[in-house]
Amino acid sequence: MDLFTHFIVPFILLFFLKSRYKLEGAFGGISVDFDFFIIFVGILFPQLFVFTHRGITHSFVFGFVSAVIFLFIITRVPVQKTIGRMIKRDLNLTFTYKTILIAYFGVLIHLLLDFLTTGGIPLFYPFSLTRFSGELYYYTDAIATLAALVVLGCLYFKIDPRYKKGAMILFMVLLISMGGIRAGEKNNALNSFESEIEGNFAYIAAYPTSDMFTWNVVLRSSDNQRYALYEYQGRRGEKIFQGNYSALTIKNGTYTSAITAIKKADELSVVENFKWRSFYTCIEASYENGQWKLTYFDIVGSYATRNNLTVYIKN
Repeated sequence: MDLFTHFIVPFILLFFLKSRYKLEGAFGGISVDFDFFIIFVGILFPQLFVFTHRGITHSFVFGFVSAVIFLFIITRVPVQKTIGRMIKRDLNLTFTYKTILIAYFGVLIHLLLDFLTTGGIPLFYPFSLTRFSGELYYYTDAIATLAALVVLGCLYFKIDPRYKKGAMILFMVLLISMGGIRAGEKNNALNSFESEIEGNFAYIAAYPTSDMFTWNVVLRSSDNQRYALYEYQGRRGEKIFQGNYSALTIKNGTYTSAITAIKKADELSVVENFKWRSFYTCIEASYENGQWKLTYFDIVGSYATRNNLTVYIKN
């Protein structure tokens, strides 16, 4: 989800809960997206690749840490005055045990929204690097972003409070309705491939695109070695075949030698990072000039994953 939606949703919820600390919750909702300040850590130390966007701060533990730090900074008097002059409004933010919990509420709403988007987030880091995702929304949605900006404008300008309340209600109805449509389309996509399970594949998964009616559908074999990729067009109920893939393809060399090379490559931070971001990692292994050329690629792909990664491992 976009930054504006992450600000607006906790603000709206706290508004209808009649909380005095709506802004603290809203700022908590965007605090974890200021992880771009720590991206350099992952660049300088590749083994710390979790220091990235939708990485370390997008977890229950470090989301709390982010909220505390962010709230502490923006409640300092010089910072509040600077922001106040920029937006021509008095913020009156406070840093107390209660507002810290309110800010963490905003973080939890943020994590829920990002959980519902594709790609997932490491909710239980540092205990687990596993990314969790409901695979319902795309990373961002132009309609939701535009609607959030409109609501922000309504809240900023001095207009009738009834219109502000109406704008907030309409925004939540829109966001939930879009989720409902996407859930229905995802279910249709999965149901349209049920007959394929009887053949060479045992599992089906659907992944959202920027178009709520278009889904990437992956059929997977029971041994996780074979995949088939389709594009499902919900408006026409059409299934468009994209290709068959193997988890491992070996050219030249022996299977045993290739597996040994892959195990060595798995110890490389750049490979671990690629696999962490990847939906389905496939490998093309080719033995050339006394070394293994290993090309990793993701059949689904994402905005955060390069198209492929090639490493060389000496035999």
